[in-house]
Amino acid sequence: MSSMVDWDFAVNLGAKVAGDGPDIAPDAAAAAVAELREGAERSSPLVREFTGLVADERTAPVLVVDRRGWVQANADGFATIIGPLAEKLASKKGPPSGLSLAIGSRVTGAEVGLLLGFLGTKVLGQFDPFFDPTGRLLLVAPNIVHVERELGVDPHDFRLWVCLHEETHRVQFTAVPWMRDHLFSEMNALLESFEPGDMLGDGLRRASEAIRGGISGNGNVVEMMSTPEQRAIMDRVTGVMSLLEGHADVVMDGVGPTIIPTVDQIRAKFTKRRQGVGTLDRILRRLLGLDAKMAQYRDGAIFVRGVVDKVGMEEFNAVWAEPANLPDKSEISDPDAWVARVLG
Repeated sequence: MSSMVDWDFAVNLGAKVAGDGPDIAPDAAAAAVAELREGAERSSPLVREFTGLVADERTAPVLVVDRRGWVQANADGFATIIGPLAEKLASKKGPPSGLSLAIGSRVTGAEVGLLLGFLGTKVLGQFDPFFDPTGRLLLVAPNIVHVERELGVDPHDFRLWVCLHEETHRVQFTAVPWMRDHLFSEMNALLESFEPGDMLGDGLRRASEAIRGGISGNGNVVEMMSTPEQRAIMDRVTGVMSLLEGHADVVMDGVGPTIIPTVDQIRAKFTKRRQGVGTLDRILRRLLGLDAKMAQYRDGAIFVRGVVDKVGMEEFNAVWAEPANLPDKSEISDPDAWVARVLG
């Protein structure tokens, strides 16, 4: 079923769209890679001490990658995620063959490649939970160097600050081993709810509407094409992702002042940058759901701080006990409701 997408074409196109990133001398590049690896290692005990979450992060490797490496890793992740959807399509209509397979796989490969190419210039780091067996942490060195230069911040402080956030994700998934399977289950449920033949045409139509002016609302394309069943799943996933991202932001802001002298300057400049730079960038962010991603950082951090301020970090950690304790989208904006439901 993976042949329904030309993954090699997607990776090559994505890498070409993303480019190599900033010009950097070989010795400076090697130093940045070494510093990021060291920053991740240094961050681990700091995150554990602040959060109270304990796990053996060595089970999930840390990889410092270039843009092509990030594109390849996410193409592999996409292949894992959409496998069930491809099988469902094949079971209903039969597997494509011949010319239709060649053309179709090339078209979908181009779509995936363009998406990954754009995102490959933006992402600083990412925990990949779908990499067997326990996930892996990716730090995208050229993007980190690009942003630290763009913001004009101290590069050593900025690299450690990024590592604190991303290392928190590694701790989350290795200290909460059921989280990986839970997210994968939710993704499978979402894919199972799709009618593949109808989804593509409807999605293209709605994307066209969005480009022509329908992006002024709060929804992204994925939300606009959703059925009630899909929205319910997405609300749960939004709650989980808001929790994970907000928790990581709280950790980096909580730990940062003790080890990063310029953390306040970095946070102020980085928050402004998250808003997007220019009309095209803002349009693409809305279409790809990145506006919603930024809201996850903001709303999730408010939720975590609201609960921790009320009951403390130890009681807050009940959120990691089982899937039933995870906040849904409505509870993210109402921490007291989560406290009442889970802690009583």
